[in-house]
Amino acid sequence: MRAVLQRVSRASVEVEGEVVSAIGRGWLVLLGVGKDDGAEDVARLADKVANLRAFEDDAGKMNLSVRDVGGGVLVVSQFTVMADCRAGRRPGFSDAADPTTAEALYLDFARRVAEAGLQVATGVFRADMQVALINDGPVTFLLDSRRQF
Repeated sequence: MRAVLQRVSRASVEVEGEVVSAIGRGWLVLLGVGKDDGAEDVARLADKVANLRAFEDDAGKMNLSVRDVGGGVLVVSQFTVMADCRAGRRPGFSDAADPTTAEALYLDFARRVAEAGLQVATGVFRADMQVALINDGPVTFLLDSRRQF
C-alpha cells in the first residue's frame, strides 16, 4: 500500500461539477492499494498518517501530528500510485489490487484513520475526480507499507 501524503491548507474533491468532499488544514492522502496488501498494511499506514509529526509547532519545527493541530484527512483512492514506470514509456499496473479488493482496503483505511479520532473525508471510488489542494509548505511524503518506517 502506498500513499502520497500532502500537508494542505485545504483540499477538495469534485465529481461531475459538484464538490463531494473537502477539508481545511490537514492531510490529503492519495492512496494506492497493491495486489498483495491486507489488513496489516492498512493498520500500519493508517497509524503513520494519524501520528506523523509533520505540522509546525510554535517554534516552527515539524513536531505536531494532524490530530495535534485539529486537522482533517481527505483520502482519495488513486491506483496510479501503484504504477511501475521502470520499463518502456507506458506505466504498468500489474501491482495494483483488483477494484473489489482495493475498494474494501481503501474504505478500511479511511475507517481506521477516523477511529484514531480524526475528521475523515473521502473521494468517490473509481469516479473521475477533480482534486484541488493548497499544498502547505510544500510538504509531501511518499509512504509505502512494505518499507520500514
